[in-house]
Amino acid sequence: MTKRFPTRLARLVTAAGLAGLIGFGAGSSMAAEKVTMGVIGTGSAQQWALWIADAKGFFTENNVKIDIVVTPAASAVMQQVIAGALDIGTAGLTSPMRAIDQGIQVAVLGIETQAPPYSLWSKPSVAKMSDLRGKTIVVGGAKDITRTFLERMVVPAGVPKDQYDLTYAGSASARFAALSSGAVDAALLNPPFSFKAQAAGFRNLGNLTDTVQMPFTGYVVAKSWAKTHKPLLAGFMASIAKGAAWFYEDANRDEAIEILRKVSNADRADVAATYDLYRQLKVFPVKNSLADSEIGKIVGVLKDLGELDGAPDLARFIDPEIAAIVK
Repeated sequence: MTKRFPTRLARLVTAAGLAGLIGFGAGSSMAAEKVTMGVIGTGSAQQWALWIADAKGFFTENNVKIDIVVTPAASAVMQQVIAGALDIGTAGLTSPMRAIDQGIQVAVLGIETQAPPYSLWSKPSVAKMSDLRGKTIVVGGAKDITRTFLERMVVPAGVPKDQYDLTYAGSASARFAALSSGAVDAALLNPPFSFKAQAAGFRNLGNLTDTVQMPFTGYVVAKSWAKTHKPLLAGFMASIAKGAAWFYEDANRDEAIEILRKVSNADRADVAATYDLYRQLKVFPVKNSLADSEIGKIVGVLKDLGELDGAPDLARFIDPEIAAIVK
């Protein structure tokens, strides 16, 4: 079934059955409890562990039913989490960190992706990073983590951020469309769209992981809701962790590729290349906890960019009660 918010965000309901109470296995007759989760775009590889958990019944095992809301950008995810329309949102980690710095009562529950699999693609006429002066580049948003990633790539290459123009598109598919149409000179892309850019003859100016080592996306919750739904969130995160572990098993490669192909409608060859790259980069943490992450690097980057109003004390940005949900 399909529902819509007043903002007309499309809602795609994924399948998840009945399961037992958390810790009691799938044999209980208790109904699964629903979690409404916001993602950016349809069938993103960033949610691969989630798609696996859904397809393999890991949510069912933990008494969780997933209701996915597709949004156009991280800003929409954050707005809906803050408004209470979403239980959980996934977004680049700079978005919740900025919100927390401003006193908004949200928290990061855990890490979704621990390595940013982005690369910067340009028209063939842009031969090197320094040629981006005076050019138009598309990133996810003015406050999106992709804008931060772009700056970490181009500024060290001698291109100050006041010497190029930015335009915004929340999803990688929209950014690739802008590059393909000639509307922009360069785009920050992640797989499978980076592979599509390569096949179309665009130029790779650099891979983000060559210059940036920090977490990418995380699960965001409203503090008040999270603290009254700890068992549900524990079941959600346990399912995600099991999905990530399953992803890394050699024997599961073909099935993992097929799972993402079905939800994304992407070309199988592109999905297969994405799988191999994500395994190489170890994109998904097997432990999603903040204690096992390098989330402090996000705070440091925002401090360096002058985008924090308060002190860059990591304790300000982690709610210990919510962080403790994920073991």
